[in-house]
Amino acid sequence: MKVAVLDIQGKDTGRKVELSDAVYGIEPNKHAVYLDVKQHLANKRQGTHKAKERAEIAGSTRKIKKQKGTGTARAGSIKSPVFRGGGRIFGPRPRDYSFKLNKNLKRLARKSALSIQANDNNIVVVEDFNFEAPKTKYFTAVLKAFDIENKKSLFVFAEPNKNVYLSSRNLKGSKITTNSGLSTYELLNANKIILLESSLEGVESNLSK
Repeated sequence: MKVAVLDIQGKDTGRKVELSDAVYGIEPNKHAVYLDVKQHLANKRQGTHKAKERAEIAGSTRKIKKQKGTGTARAGSIKSPVFRGGGRIFGPRPRDYSFKLNKNLKRLARKSALSIQANDNNIVVVEDFNFEAPKTKYFTAVLKAFDIENKKSLFVFAEPNKNVYLSSRNLKGSKITTNSGLSTYELLNANKIILLESSLEGVESNLSK
């Protein structure tokens, strides 16, 4: 699959690069994508929810009424879940929602996500660029050049770029990552994926193992 290389102004440079069909042209495995996205969201959960059960409620332990002769159900504790102010039955407890997936499945999920985006023409290859200073207006100009200032975008660099990262930090719709930090969730969550030319080799080498 050949893709034109654009410059920072969004103009065609006249050059093209070959994107590996083994990474950008596979038949997407939807179940692998589902599992990887599910893991990403599960790992972000704090799991700090907690409700008090009857043993943790502050209240009297005396028997609140006699056992027989009242015409109603027997009751022994004011902390019973059937009474207002009582404990909660099987309430949530703090827990860890994270779970593990094997590397091959996660690699397949990322390739599937890239193939989905490539099939929808949502992948753009751009010449390497940097900013002389971290300024949001520099990054905003790049977004306008590609007509994505009001869309979600994911920029993939070969290595961390401090100036570009700081320039994009105030913009909620844009995210900066490296070829080794790609996640299936971020790939699918973006309306447009901007791959810097120098990151292509790293993306393919990481996902072709």
